[in-house]
Amino acid sequence: MNPWKKAAISFAATSMILAPVAASAAPASNPADAVSVTDGQNELEGASWIAIVLGLAIVAGGIWLVIDGNDDDSPVSP
Repeated sequence: MNPWKKAAISFAATSMILAPVAASAAPASNPADAVSVTDGQNELEGASWIAIVLGLAIVAGGIWLVIDGNDDDSPVSP
């Protein structure tokens, strides 16, 4: 697989992962449309660093698998 194709696949996979994150982090265009959150109403605030590290490891592993050029398809004589 040529390097440009690998780069395009990596870019597409990364953009599929980062697009929802960027959309959820975007500020509301009208402050009145924003939903107000009352402190202490739920325990879902914040993020676990273990989940973040695991997610980054999965993304890095996927990119490594796409970019890895181990040439397994080379011919072998008997």
